[in-house]
Amino acid sequence: METLTDTEFDGRRLRRSGTWAVAFLADWCPFCARFRPGFEGLGRDGSRSVAVADVSDEGSPLWDRFGIDVVPTVLIFRDGSVTERFDGRYGRGLGPPDLDRIRSALHDGPSVGPRAHGTAAARPGSP
Repeated sequence: METLTDTEFDGRRLRRSGTWAVAFLADWCPFCARFRPGFEGLGRDGSRSVAVADVSDEGSPLWDRFGIDVVPTVLIFRDGSVTERFDGRYGRGLGPPDLDRIRSALHDGPSVGPRAHGTAAARPGSP
């Protein structure tokens, strides 16, 4: 599982060809800790491209660059462009049904445009 930091996320890492799922996770978020093993499992067989973007630092530019207001958030990139978005739900985060939709998005392409599903853990200092 590749882990991206704010300094590694620019340039070719984001602009890779193909389809990538990137989970924006923070180490202080209990919903992220619960979600991460299932997300990592999506990439274990090598047929799907998945990576984690670490946004544990509230000063990370990734929060603003990708409009991350809550974690976990998963963005699906196709040839460098965001095509689908999955945000956690308050009090539940992202779970098995979300992993199924992410798996499908990686395999079949987006079923709808970028979307949000509510909140899980808010960015520190946000209302």
